[in-house]
Amino acid sequence: EVQVVASGGGPVQAGGSLRLSCATTGAPDDGDGIIWSCQAPGKEREWVACISRSDGSTYYNEPMKSRFSISADNAKNTVFLQIDGAEPEDAAVYYCAAKLYCWYPRIIGSWGQGTQVTVSS
Repeated sequence: EVQVVASGGGPVQAGGSLRLSCATTGAPDDGDGIIWSCQAPGKEREWVACISRSDGSTYYNEPMKSRFSISADNAKNTVFLQIDGAEPEDAAVYYCAAKLYCWYPRIIGSWGQGTQVTVSS
């Protein structure tokens, strides 16, 4: 089973950039899609972006598309989520998870611990 660990969170100034990492273990065939989600205090989880590791196709939650960029380094079994032009509403805990495919409705396993992003104005 594919397992994931998110890292790279921390403080970022409004308008600044931050890159989050999702380290994966397990066979890519067992989880082609890697998805990022975020959850702010008192709010529901929102999906941010998903990438297909086999062909690099990317999918974004449309309202977030302008500030977020997902990419993969398959040699390092790591998926990245780049935040550019951070806004206060981007402050949240960010999680990653594997999916059989990005279009598959369920994740494999759980979202894990996540990594906290804070945005200062």
